[in-house]
Amino acid sequence: MKHIAYPSINQFRNTVYDVNHATSYMGKDENDQPIFDYTLVKPTLGYTGTCKLHGTNASVCYNYNEFWCQSRSQNITVQKDNAGFAFFVEARKDVFLNILNEIKDKNNIDITRSTISLYGEFAGKGIQKGVAIAEIEKSFFIIGIKIVDENDERYWVDCEGYRNPDNRIYNINDYKKYHIDVDFNAPELSQNKIIEYTLEVEEQCPVASEFGITGIGEGIVFTHRSEGRSYTFKSKGIKHQNSKVKTLKVVNTDKINKLMEIADKVTPPWRLEQFLNEVCDLNNGGMITRDKIPVFMKAVIADIVKEEMDVLKEADIEIKEIGKYVSEIAKKYFFEQEKL
Repeated sequence: MKHIAYPSINQFRNTVYDVNHATSYMGKDENDQPIFDYTLVKPTLGYTGTCKLHGTNASVCYNYNEFWCQSRSQNITVQKDNAGFAFFVEARKDVFLNILNEIKDKNNIDITRSTISLYGEFAGKGIQKGVAIAEIEKSFFIIGIKIVDENDERYWVDCEGYRNPDNRIYNINDYKKYHIDVDFNAPELSQNKIIEYTLEVEEQCPVASEFGITGIGEGIVFTHRSEGRSYTFKSKGIKHQNSKVKTLKVVNTDKINKLMEIADKVTPPWRLEQFLNEVCDLNNGGMITRDKIPVFMKAVIADIVKEEMDVLKEADIEIKEIGKYVSEIAKKYFFEQEKL
């Protein structure tokens, strides 16, 4: 009975990095070194947010000859339990097996070759304190289903539709959800909406309210899943921040859009072409090599300071404010020319 852990949920900045990395990754070369194409446009991904329950992560795993319970870090039993989850499952073993077999049939899973892991949050009285959901009877809220095959290949399947309320087995997707599109070319433009949703949940937990309980919620888990792959991040309110999870800061979206507009205006193709030629000495047979990237970007920014100060003054923008956006434009141009 191998422990199949539920993955850690990243913060928003980690997800931005992961998506950018996955977008540019093109495989490996003949020397088994990674190949990246940084000129590719980053995607816009739709995320669905569900209430983050303050309980304890728990799961049930099942294949053709094994059935076992897990906490986040280890297998558990009635004798060596975690918040009473193994006992909860044992008392409802037939119910859980019915759900697992329903998952198997719906997704055509061969359980002689694969293991189904049904993940959830075990929440309620005696598990955690300080949140509304801690006032309900101990219950299991399904949050995800992962399949692990005999080659240790892993993928996610849709977890909606599985539940048994009579036995306090619920599905997080049955409660209020929050939708947001994140453009990973300018992910910071999504932050204010994420904050707005998170503060709403912190003010009143939407899951607890369905049980008639008034009180705060912990936050939101935002998930995008496609082709068996999952990108997930969490957002917590101020009352739940700690040293590991930082709350997002409100951003001025109008200002960001203005910065992007001005950066585009002062970084025309002719300026990029001029300094690429100079830095790489292309007119004398020089080559475009990546070690020249920092020098190229520095030269472009220096020229903007020299020649475009009137534009920056009129827009009331300092060069340090648009440096990030100018650098992105310059870097994209550099890689495009490298491929020619």
